[in-house]
This record gives sequence, C-alpha cells and structure tokens, in this order.
Amino acid sequence: MGYLVGVYAIWLREVKRALRDKGQLIGGVSRPLLWVLILGIGLNPYFRGEVYGETRFVVPYTYLQFIFPAVVVLNILYTSVQSAVSLIWDREFGFLREVMVSPMPRNLVLLGKVLGGATTAVIHGCMVLAVARFVGVTLMWPQFFEALALMFVLSFGLTSFGIIVANYIRGFEGFGVFSNAIILPLYFTSSSVFPLDPALTRAQTLVVYPEWLVIVVEWNPLTYAVDAMRGILINFNQFAPALGFQVVGIMAVVLFLAAMWEFRKV
Repeated sequence: MGYLVGVYAIWLREVKRALRDKGQLIGGVSRPLLWVLILGIGLNPYFRGEVYGETRFVVPYTYLQFIFPAVVVLNILYTSVQSAVSLIWDREFGFLREVMVSPMPRNLVLLGKVLGGATTAVIHGCMVLAVARFVGVTLMWPQFFEALALMFVLSFGLTSFGIIVANYIRGFEGFGVFSNAIILPLYFTSSSVFPLDPALTRAQTLVVYPEWLVIVVEWNPLTYAVDAMRGILINFNQFAPALGFQVVGIMAVVLFLAAMWEFRKV
C-alpha cells in the first residue's frame, strides 16, 4: 500500500507540474491548430486526384479528415517525449537523489514518472479530439474510449522512450534539440501526411514512391499507431486493423523494459 501511495505521489507531481506549465499547454493547443488550419485546409483541395495515369487514391476522405488522427498522434508524441525533461530537472535540482534514497524501488519511481507523462500526453491528445466535429470527424462514445485506450498505451511507450533519451543527455537545451531530431523524422515517415495507398500492391507502391521511403515507413512503429488511430476515428486502415494495436502494445512493453534497464544507471 505504501508503494502505491508513492507511485501516486510521483504521478500527481508530474501531472501538476505539466498542467501548470503554460508553455506546454499553449504548445498543446497551437500545434494541432497550425497543422489543421494551415496544412490541412491548404492541401485539402489537392488530396483526392490522380497519382500516376489512371491510378487514384482510394482514400474516401478530405485531407482534413485524413490528417486529423495523425495530429492527435503528433500531440501525444511531442508531449510524451518532452515530459521526460522532468528527469533532467529532478536530477539537476537534487530531487531525484532524495527519491532514490527512499525505500521505494526504482522501478516504481520510474512507473510513477511514466504514468504521469502518459496522463499529460493523453490530456493533450484529448485537446485535439475536442475539435473533431469541426474537421468533419464524427466521434461517438465507443470510438472515444477506444481512442483513449490507444492514446494511453502509445504515450506510455513514448514517455518511456523519452526517459531513455533523457538518461543520456545532461542539459535542457541538448534534450530539446535531440528530441526534435527524433520526433520530426519519426512523424514525417509515419505515413502521417501522405498515405501509402492500400489499393496498390507493394510492387505498385514501389513505382509510386522511392523504395527507401516505403521501407522507412513500413519499419517505423509510429506508422502503425497513426494507422490504428485512423481506423478508430475515420474507419480507414492501410494495414490490417489489428496490426496497429499489436505494434503499439509491443512497443510500449519493450520501451518500458528498456527504460527500466536504463533507470538503474540514474
């Protein structure tokens, strides 16, 4: 019971600190608005059309609807990875040392921090879901709870990943630069802003796109998170519907185990 109280205290501290950070909240609102308003509306008229000759996209949605689930994942990705900066703060100001000398096991300290970061990321994901109806995405309660579950598992894994990165970086500036160097390539190669047309065979896809790009997209685990979110929100999948949930679940477990391994060195 005492350990659970300790996990709760660390979780609550992480959530309160994140929600009191006005910069994070402003970023959580402005980021999706920029993507939806500028990129979404700007490219909306060009989304459905010919690719090569008679080959057409079969995505029966507007670009705003198509990009919306990816913007949800983007907000979760940013918030999850950035929440790990709290580890650097705690290490810099000595709070982590005080926690580490307490009877609480390190793995539970890590669990509290990861749960706190995941909760904050889910809140930021919900900020995007709140504008679903304005981009033409109908969100019923079953879809909302399914999206909520996917967002939590995804943010749990990504926060663990942020902890691993933060363990190797000592300064705040370095963490920001390095995390952006990871976040942007991961996002842009996750089929977030353009679809690999599911109507095409792999051979046809390699005609439309460079082979290296197809391989990167297929090997990027975030591709399957974006695909699963699209399946929930707009009922469109490029891959088998269950595959996205499986990849996100496995990714979360593997990254948390890796974070546990790294946290032993803190």
